Amino acid sequence: MRKIEKEMLRAINERTNWRKDNTEVRVIILDGNTISQVFLHGNHIADFVHSPQWGVGWNEANRDTLARWPTPTTKSRLRALGVNLTQKAGVISIDGEVVCHV
Repeated sequence: MRKIEKEMLRAINERTNWRKDNTEVRVIILDGNTISQVFLHGNHIADFVHSPQWGVGWNEANRDTLARWPTPTTKSRLRALGVNLTQKAGVISIDGEVVCHV
């Protein structure tokens, strides 16, 4: 995992706004949940939802952004977030569901 990804995860865990180079974390509150939005080059690539009700969090990848920009950096950031992203024979999938072909 790259240093910038470790810093991104630290910001998410601490629920703080953060920016470095091409990566940014913006924290918002929505319906009682804290959401860390992750951006790459200004494009929203994922949300990490911190749920006080459940005591755990989960990630939601922005599949549209991944389909438009299936770059190694986008895939690396999503994997660092724990997204189950695979690529095989030019097909990118999340949790076994096809997102795009490259």
